[in-house]
Amino acid sequence: MTISQDTIYALSSGSLPAGVAVIRLSGAKAQSALAQLIGGDLPKPRFAALRTIRNRNNSPIDQALVLNFPAPKSFTGEDCVEIHVHGGRAVVDAVFAELGSMDGLRPAEAGEFSKRAYDNGKMDLVEVEGVADLLKAETEMQRRLALEQTSGNLSELYDDWANRLTRCRAFIEAELDFADEDDVPGSISDRVWVEVGAIRDELVSHLREAEHATIIRDGFKVALIGAPNSGKSSLLNALSGRDIAIVTDIAGTTRDVLSVDLDLGGYLVTIFDTAGLRETDDVVEKEGVRRAEKTAAAADMVIQLSAFDSAPQQFNKVSAEAFPIWSKSDLAPGRDDVAGLRVSSKTGDGLEQLKSLIRNQIENRTGSGLTLAPGRLRHKNRLVETLNYVSDALNSTDTDLAIRSEYLRLAATALGRITGRVDVEQLLGVIFSEFCIGK
Repeated sequence: MTISQDTIYALSSGSLPAGVAVIRLSGAKAQSALAQLIGGDLPKPRFAALRTIRNRNNSPIDQALVLNFPAPKSFTGEDCVEIHVHGGRAVVDAVFAELGSMDGLRPAEAGEFSKRAYDNGKMDLVEVEGVADLLKAETEMQRRLALEQTSGNLSELYDDWANRLTRCRAFIEAELDFADEDDVPGSISDRVWVEVGAIRDELVSHLREAEHATIIRDGFKVALIGAPNSGKSSLLNALSGRDIAIVTDIAGTTRDVLSVDLDLGGYLVTIFDTAGLRETDDVVEKEGVRRAEKTAAAADMVIQLSAFDSAPQQFNKVSAEAFPIWSKSDLAPGRDDVAGLRVSSKTGDGLEQLKSLIRNQIENRTGSGLTLAPGRLRHKNRLVETLNYVSDALNSTDTDLAIRSEYLRLAATALGRITGRVDVEQLLGVIFSEFCIGK
């Protein structure tokens, strides 16, 4: 792995203009660059100091708070400095112009600060991905899940499994190589397999949490289905508080699948409005019905709407798993001759109860509390690979002991690829490309 020796700089705060703009530098020349900008001594490490930033002609650019983070106690493990200036574009451009004129400095690439932290052992890949997810988090539960990854607790769990597998291999190798020695008790591998079995059970339990983490990270998908004019588009607009879908009295208005993201009690929920389900000869509408059925099949929850008009019929569910909801309850006020939840997109009646129903379904799927869970498909795939190798080692009772030990080595290697402890060179470009410039 080639580690760049350049000193890099970038805007590490939000888009401009802003109240404050944070410019970050990392590398061997970061401190000398700051000293040149402020024309004097560096501030005490990790203490903010008010300094005037000046250009090459000694003209003031701005007054700024500056901080110095000497290596190795910095985010990247290199010498780092931060310059907190006023967040106007002209101010930031002027500082960048000065930095760009200095030898050995260049603008940072996307994710390069975090990559240097990984290269210098400040973070592993699980923690790096947690930072990326934290930057993208839109709901409270997404924030908690990402923060759990950045804490290192998940990495510690995977490292512990890998270390236990390595210890089991060591005992097996001892029996193979030193079976005649007095200090190596016979059949020690029998006790090893008890430990390997415990690791397998822990892996199985951990993988069950993957679905929970996926729902939190990627969102809970709710499909609205029903006959034409059953109120699906009106409900989508009412839940979102915006006019997302076109609403008319003409049957078949909705031809494609529309969606909107909501934050329900800290959970990301994506609501899908679909075409009305009915037999039709219209080619476009027929395609809309096909897409509606496909969306419902892939959803985490399906809500089937039926209009609650003056003479409601028996609710005919399209799917056994669908939740029946009566819509347009405002058309027949005072009616209480049907069971089930009734909502009105016009008056808002029943909307809070519907949101509670959706949230209850999420919590039934994820549990009320957030535990350590594999947050990405990459993690899940490697864990499945680990479980398969561990299971192979346990089930191959008639196989040579050396081969069973090799299965354990492969399992530990798969775990190491999650955290980046072993060969992951091809992954790095993909992972760090997810970051914005300046992180």
